[in-house]
Amino acid sequence: MFAVTATQTDSDNPLTGLTLGEHPEPKVPDGWTTVTVKAAALNHHDLWTLKGVGIRQDRLPIVLGCDAAGLDEDGNEVIVHSVIGSGPDETLDPRRSLLSETYDGTFAERVAVPRRNLVPKPAALSFEEAACLPTAWLTAYRMLFDKAELEPGSTVLVQGAGGGVATALIALGRAGGYRIWATSRSEEKRARALELGADQVFENGARLPERVDAVMETVGQATWDHSLKALRPGGRIVVSGATSGAVPPADLNRVFFLQLSVIGSTMGTRDQLARLARFLEQTGARPVIDRTLPLSEAREGFAAMHEGDVFGKIVFTVQG
Repeated sequence: MFAVTATQTDSDNPLTGLTLGEHPEPKVPDGWTTVTVKAAALNHHDLWTLKGVGIRQDRLPIVLGCDAAGLDEDGNEVIVHSVIGSGPDETLDPRRSLLSETYDGTFAERVAVPRRNLVPKPAALSFEEAACLPTAWLTAYRMLFDKAELEPGSTVLVQGAGGGVATALIALGRAGGYRIWATSRSEEKRARALELGADQVFENGARLPERVDAVMETVGQATWDHSLKALRPGGRIVVSGATSGAVPPADLNRVFFLQLSVIGSTMGTRDQLARLARFLEQTGARPVIDRTLPLSEAREGFAAMHEGDVFGKIVFTVQG
């Protein structure tokens, strides 16, 4: 079958190890099944794998990709939950992994997954839209509706508008009844954030009209000080990653004053993925797709993400 794999890692030139071509059919352990992939979404996780982050060298070559939507063995339309683990919250299983870390991922014509990892795809969502949900949109859903502990009408600052999680936060926050403010160093991305549903947009580090109830932090070092300054006393910062470098140590005096709570949130459970799909079905909110490419042209999508030339999600379609 055709697949997109990581065959080597290079922290400086990650696309060196990106290989497109034939790959063996997936092996199916007991309790697992196969999904015929119709669409798969690109994440920073895939680029980091090519850089050698979070992957053992003895796992190479490995099929890349965490997210997918497609058809199960009975022809049902499904979304693939990409956290491989056990327990009521798979994300807390110390032995958990993501597709493309220990097991081959979704950038292929077929992928093997545990049967429990399949979620019915609502008919209202296209395969391309559904493929965006398991990583970026599920992370945003958990940040807003689980970890932030916010009431409708709260003001939320989204740092770094443009990425997959950030655009999901804006769209989900708007649909959930929050007042959404967003930052970006790009004038174009600020304008697009307004179109997506942000109430106000600001340059990175700009003084805000008032302090916010919560900050959604996905950038890290470049925005961390601004996130602390923007938060009201008793507010909360929810952290899901750091694309600009590690989050610096907090100023303890400021933390005490703000009663700051920093909570890590990465992806979510299978049940939360199912609720997210229903939420989109009910509200009409939809993922922002920057571009859709055939899987055979995946290198173009990886290059765009590597250069930062993305607003929303890059989705690969699979013909078969």
